[in-house]
Amino acid sequence: MSEEEKISAVKKSKLIFYIIAVSVVARAVIAGSIELGNDEVYYWIYAKYPALSHFDHPPMVGYFIQIFSLNLLLSSEFFIRLSSVIFGGINTYLIFLIAKKIKDENAGLYAAVLYNTSFYCFLIAGVFIMPDTPMLFFWLLGFYFLVTSVTAADIGKIEKRNLLFAGVVIGFAMLSKYHSAFLWLGVYFYVQIFNRKWFRHKELYLAPVISLIIFIPVIVWNIQNDFISFTFQGERVANSGSGININYFLTELSGQIFYNNPVNFFLVYWALFSYSKKRSYIEPRYLKFILLTAMPMILVFLRFSLYRQTLPHWTGPAYTLLLILVAAKLSSKYEKFKFSNPQIISAISIIAIVMMFAIVQINYGVLDLDKSEKKKATELGSQDVTLDMFGLRYVGEEFEKIYKRDAAEGKIKQGSPLITFRWFPAANFEYYVAERAGINVMAIGGLEAIHKYYWINKIHGGFKKGMDGYYLVLSRDYKKPADVFGKYFESIETGDTITVIRNNKPAYYAFVFRLKNLVSLP
Repeated sequence: MSEEEKISAVKKSKLIFYIIAVSVVARAVIAGSIELGNDEVYYWIYAKYPALSHFDHPPMVGYFIQIFSLNLLLSSEFFIRLSSVIFGGINTYLIFLIAKKIKDENAGLYAAVLYNTSFYCFLIAGVFIMPDTPMLFFWLLGFYFLVTSVTAADIGKIEKRNLLFAGVVIGFAMLSKYHSAFLWLGVYFYVQIFNRKWFRHKELYLAPVISLIIFIPVIVWNIQNDFISFTFQGERVANSGSGININYFLTELSGQIFYNNPVNFFLVYWALFSYSKKRSYIEPRYLKFILLTAMPMILVFLRFSLYRQTLPHWTGPAYTLLLILVAAKLSSKYEKFKFSNPQIISAISIIAIVMMFAIVQINYGVLDLDKSEKKKATELGSQDVTLDMFGLRYVGEEFEKIYKRDAAEGKIKQGSPLITFRWFPAANFEYYVAERAGINVMAIGGLEAIHKYYWINKIHGGFKKGMDGYYLVLSRDYKKPADVFGKYFESIETGDTITVIRNNKPAYYAFVFRLKNLVSLP
């Protein structure tokens, strides 16, 4: 290696750490500047009420929250999201290593940058605390071990060891999110079609068994609870029986385009369709393994979306792998890595503009997305999704005053729970309101509505005749108290109204009702 090449290598090694540092700082600023969303507070209760598994998802996201908040000792939004911020940086380095292994260091740098221009990678799995936070880390680490083993022409000790490591890592990925098992599907397709030598080695069979052993806690929990989690997830993707719904499909497809950044989405398919034997920019074995791992997930969920409402971020891990192809293509197209390449500038510009606007809109409401001048008091804020992450901290402060006053004046029994009708806003109220007031949150409704609160109700001793409670309901999601609780309580008293102000005008209201004397058990 010449002196000039050595200097260039040192610069590149420093550059990846600059990319990681900038991305981590940006994530940290966002993580501490906006309130938790509906899903995030719900996963926070996984940490507050840990279990072998949960109704909606496996338990790993709760463990991550517990570890990085010191078992909820550090309870602010920043510390609840801290694992996302940190692993966003680690994942940036992992995708750099994968692309470097598959192509070269320039490809690694492109992959690292593109990773951070994906809304899924940067925001959903990198700022928000979701099951995707641990899953994407284990997904990328598992893929690294797989690509260094399954695609090998010669199978030696290192390749066998890496496949066993993949078994361990994918087991933890499955403890994060069920569809991490798509990694094993990619292995099966690749080995079956292109590398059948692996069938002669026991490690190919041991590795999935290791994953299954690690996944046993989820299986045990489901056995104890009538397989309710598996049933719930199965119903989310089963045919609805109402025929093809093209709107569901278009919503899923447009969501995939946006969540992964429109520039990245089209770069993925540019890279795919520009590949040929004459214009090869990546070794065929790597291209085949990436496609056989990523495309089944994308195609399966697109197929599900013909019949059911799906969530576009479900395919995020697959598109993350496809970014590696884009990175390899860009490395072939450009001799040197540069931030000034038009593809990179375009991808960075889109995510920067959208993120800056979103933060300003959430905190200041510069646009009236709700058309509030036309809204009834019980509808105010219902059309503005940016209010999902604004105002509940203030509601909690005001409710604490109301609760202390009511308890002191004998208007409510000391310690009466806050009762609601769905997992959200139940979890939102638990984090921002009930924790501050020192009371519990319980929920009345079917399992499909209250989710984990079916088990939380039991932890709090269940409903008992004669108990009182509070009903806190937002104008953004208003349900009349008599319609929800009228058949359970002897009387319902109208209490206070909390006004949440944003941009010097009411953004929404929080209505407080006192539920008196439970006479019929839900």
